[in-house]
Amino acid sequence: MEFKQVIGNRRTIRFFEPHKPVERAKIQTILEAANRCSRSVNADYAKAVVCYRDEMDPEVLQALKTPTATVQFDLAPVAIFWFGDTEFHVGAQARLKELFDLGALAPTHGWSHNYVDEVAYPQVVKPIADDPVLGPWMVNVETGLAMCQAMLAAVDEGLGVALSGYNVDAVKELLKVPDTWIPMWAMLVGYSAEGDGGGQRPRAPLSANYFEGHVGNPFNEDPAVTETLQQAGMIQPGMHGREAQRRQELRELADRFGLPL
Repeated sequence: MEFKQVIGNRRTIRFFEPHKPVERAKIQTILEAANRCSRSVNADYAKAVVCYRDEMDPEVLQALKTPTATVQFDLAPVAIFWFGDTEFHVGAQARLKELFDLGALAPTHGWSHNYVDEVAYPQVVKPIADDPVLGPWMVNVETGLAMCQAMLAAVDEGLGVALSGYNVDAVKELLKVPDTWIPMWAMLVGYSAEGDGGGQRPRAPLSANYFEGHVGNPFNEDPAVTETLQQAGMIQPGMHGREAQRRQELRELADRFGLPL
């Protein structure tokens, strides 16, 4: 699938084919995509635990749910629980020196082994890791990058995905999660039972949130570029105007899975 089409096709799927298993090779592809995301200090921020619904004790599966995440946990064959590691700074000096030795960090930009030991680590990396606000912020941002790539890889593999909250205390105990890992989202994975999910979700125009030069000077879309992105599948028909069709689809899904409507 072309990259722009993958972006356009991604949306939150809440109805999965419950009895169509996800191939382990596709799970590996998802994790490999996450493992290749951009990451500062070349650190392993993102951690994940893959759980297969049918291998879980029903009581354990029930314990993982929150009031807003029940049906999708029952329908999704796979749940990937994501965490961010606050120990990202451990080994940072060695990793930065390795990047310098390999040429990824160039002396033209001031990098050297001494720069790592005297500036980059003690003046930047370690203070951020020790700061109670900046440290978790760094972990959240970097882990989010990994999760985004994982979701896009899943869509590219023909799968549906959804990020969901979960019972943090239960997951921490049941999955033996270290105290140094920050809980993120559960990524539910499976084959979509929703068709195209009712279309792309409503989005504000770029000019509402993106600017040029300074805040207040909106970035206005070029209609020709917009048309190109529509043709490439990144910008797709939205949900507005398809409400009746979507409601009918929801009725059919509710009947099929025995869900209230």
